[in-house]
Amino acid sequence: MLTVPRPEELLEGFLTGNERQQLRFWPQLQAQAPQLQEFAWQKLLHQPRIANSWSSGALLRLLASDSSMLEQIKAVFPGGWLPAPVGASDLFAEIQDALLLEQLEIADRFTSSALREMAGVAAVTRGYVYYSEVAGFDPALLAHIDALWWLYSNGRFGFRIQQRLRQSSDGNWEKLWLTLGWKFDGVWTRYPNSFNWSHGAPEGHLPLVNQLRGVRLFDAILRHPALDAVTTSA
Repeated sequence: MLTVPRPEELLEGFLTGNERQQLRFWPQLQAQAPQLQEFAWQKLLHQPRIANSWSSGALLRLLASDSSMLEQIKAVFPGGWLPAPVGASDLFAEIQDALLLEQLEIADRFTSSALREMAGVAAVTRGYVYYSEVAGFDPALLAHIDALWWLYSNGRFGFRIQQRLRQSSDGNWEKLWLTLGWKFDGVWTRYPNSFNWSHGAPEGHLPLVNQLRGVRLFDAILRHPALDAVTTSA
């Protein structure tokens, strides 16, 4: 007879397992979300607030699906569970809030706004970032945006994931677009056709950073040294 693990045992297995085990446990956690609430909340209160594992972000999303728990999360962590770098804009809290609620299109738009702010007043005024401005991005801020996407997507989204897939594509942009699930019909628009705003999208599908600027902006972001640091430490 198959023994179903108790909620606290399931949670402990999820938090202590390797990434493959965590992915296997995740559907069971979702199925037992109501029974796991108190255990998950207590674990989160004692977890270090750093993006060294996406399991914390997964638990936050699980809890946020309950309105009362969402209120509690926002009361205890008003700026978001993952602290932003000192002096960072409130926009980073907005990205985190949207990701927590699985509002991926909104999070993507806030991400674009944050990149413009990081590029400077001229980029904010014109409404987009030049690829040549990316080198001036504060590494801590770019790494933080990447960490947010990675943390709240079970490790599937973020610049570091796109960077890895870019490296494995051997410089073939069409191969990368296919891997990311981006469809390009020859004309750059705000978003490529058939973009997928869900956690069921292909690995690396989000965030979208190439809107209107083409390959050079995307390439400049993926080459930023801030991502090399998070890639080697994650």
